[in-house]
Amino acid sequence: MRIIIVSILFFGFTFAQGFLHNMDGEVVDGNGEPILLRGFGLGGWLVPEGYMLHNQAWIEGFESPTDIENHVIDLIGQDEANDFWELYRANYVAQADIDKIAEWGFNHIRVPFHYKQFYDSTGTETPIGYAIVDELITWCQPHNIYIILDMHCAPGAQNGGPISDSDGIARLWLEDSYKELTIQIWKEIATYYADHTLIAGYDLINEPVLPVGVSLEEFKQLYVDITEAIREVDNNHLIWIEGNWYGTDFNGLTPPWDDNMGYSFHKYWGQTDISTIQSYINLRNNYGVPLWMGESGENSNHWYYEVFKLLEENNIGWNFWTHKKVDKITSPYSALVTPQYQVIIDYLRGVAGQPDPNIAGMGLTSFANSLKIENCITRPGVIASLTDAEYGEISKPYITHSIPGTIPAAYYDIGARGLSYSDSDYWNDGDGGYNDGWVFRNDGVDVEGSDDDPNIPYTVGWTEAGEWLGYTIEDVLPGTYDVSFSISAPSAGGIFYAQLSGQNLGVIDVPSTGGWYSWEDIPSQRIEITEGEKFLKIQIVQAGFNIQSVTFDQVLSIDTQNLNPDSFILGKPYPNPFNPSVEMNLLVDNSGTYHINIHNIKGELINNWDVNFTQKGNHIIQWNAMNYSGSLVPSGVFFISVTNQNKSKQRKVLLLR
Repeated sequence: MRIIIVSILFFGFTFAQGFLHNMDGEVVDGNGEPILLRGFGLGGWLVPEGYMLHNQAWIEGFESPTDIENHVIDLIGQDEANDFWELYRANYVAQADIDKIAEWGFNHIRVPFHYKQFYDSTGTETPIGYAIVDELITWCQPHNIYIILDMHCAPGAQNGGPISDSDGIARLWLEDSYKELTIQIWKEIATYYADHTLIAGYDLINEPVLPVGVSLEEFKQLYVDITEAIREVDNNHLIWIEGNWYGTDFNGLTPPWDDNMGYSFHKYWGQTDISTIQSYINLRNNYGVPLWMGESGENSNHWYYEVFKLLEENNIGWNFWTHKKVDKITSPYSALVTPQYQVIIDYLRGVAGQPDPNIAGMGLTSFANSLKIENCITRPGVIASLTDAEYGEISKPYITHSIPGTIPAAYYDIGARGLSYSDSDYWNDGDGGYNDGWVFRNDGVDVEGSDDDPNIPYTVGWTEAGEWLGYTIEDVLPGTYDVSFSISAPSAGGIFYAQLSGQNLGVIDVPSTGGWYSWEDIPSQRIEITEGEKFLKIQIVQAGFNIQSVTFDQVLSIDTQNLNPDSFILGKPYPNPFNPSVEMNLLVDNSGTYHINIHNIKGELINNWDVNFTQKGNHIIQWNAMNYSGSLVPSGVFFISVTNQNKSKQRKVLLLR
């Protein structure tokens, strides 16, 4: 057995809290103070999995880490493949990712690794895994973020699935050579990190599944053997034990055999009541060992909120899978599938020929660069469900909405089901469902992409009776308004009603518009709206239609024959939200010069110009979303004001790029 020399990377800083350890069934720091683990798994970083690399899940032959690595070699050759994986790792997790996790308030990360990253069969050099984790430690140090090392792919594979890099058989449990190698690698890792207080523990084997014929005694014995090897060199670190059948079944793993160990279970899908975790709580109560829910995710925001609240109410730490994926709605960050990378995906799916190495290289490079956190799409609803203590108490606007203005249907509030929205199928109970559109939002609300209006890229479909959507509207101009709903329906029969802070907007009978994507503005009644924040609720009574938006048009009393001298009327912006330009009607009584000013939300003047009208009547004011220098401004709220010698009028607009 090769002996690893203690790390050449010396960390002179010693954390006051010392090593995390077990005290009477709780995880505590070096001072004996309880610490509730909240964190993210860095899945996909060191162990690429096919289902996380694109939403065309489970492409045959593109599932396991080895399958993926072999495909990359086949596409671009070994040397270029090495360069790609270095770029992939550098962009998937960087200092910026750890900074963001810390900003959200999390205190640990779980690092899934392949055993090959910590094993050199020749014994001639230190494996790359040590250098990777050492760098990770330097990123985590300023934030006091702990690291749990997780053997995600064990020698021979601990289950029969691609996530363990298996050939279909969990050979770890069948061949002694694989068991011996697993013990050796863990002893070497423990030797290297024995004195590092930022390492919070060792997650020995991820999601084991015993093959037929392997006894529970054999199952436990490997865990015991690994533990004893670690304790020969490291008495400091917590050892986490996962149950059989993907970390759920702890039969045969009791009583505990070490004073500083804990049980780590995984929870996906299913219900969110205490009965689903009671057996684990019993383990803690009976044996005085801490619990850690080491992996969960792949569900809706409401499910996240319910499950992680349940865990914390029962003093169980948790880890979310994962902070970043590719083209997914279920994680805080989602990397885009670039057109160049899509070429490779199409080839792997069998719908296109193999690209030449240059094209493939450009595709893989573009994919790796899309993984940078600054290039990813943020999912604010996911983040809120994991971090916002008020998620289940207060409905909060997704973006700023205004009256007058147009409110896109897909921009309903952020909050729990029953608070910001209601949907009949609102979490994944094992069938992978709950969101038929599978874009933009990670709630039960079925959102789909739309090219019908460039200013409204997403719409709400698959409506069902009893469902509703809620919108907090903070910017309200009092006045008289006409309200209309942009609706599509292939046939008549749909019914919905709307309320604005309890004020009825009417019951709407939906006519046939000619198809699911043939939009018509369906008018509601004229209403008087008072000042102050409002809550708009759209309630589905009878299904069969899609919703694009709701528009509040202010009714202006215009007497073109008797306007006061030098007066004017500024109409509502259209479209609003807008992209790439917005326009307003300007009705003037006299010729003259009018000053146009554009301010951002901070009150900064970003553009202005004068227009000179030689005759009274209706004119058009247009802004193309550019600043003084002719550069496009970013998305946000802006104020357009029109001024003459006697008066000034202002309108608020929202730019969505």
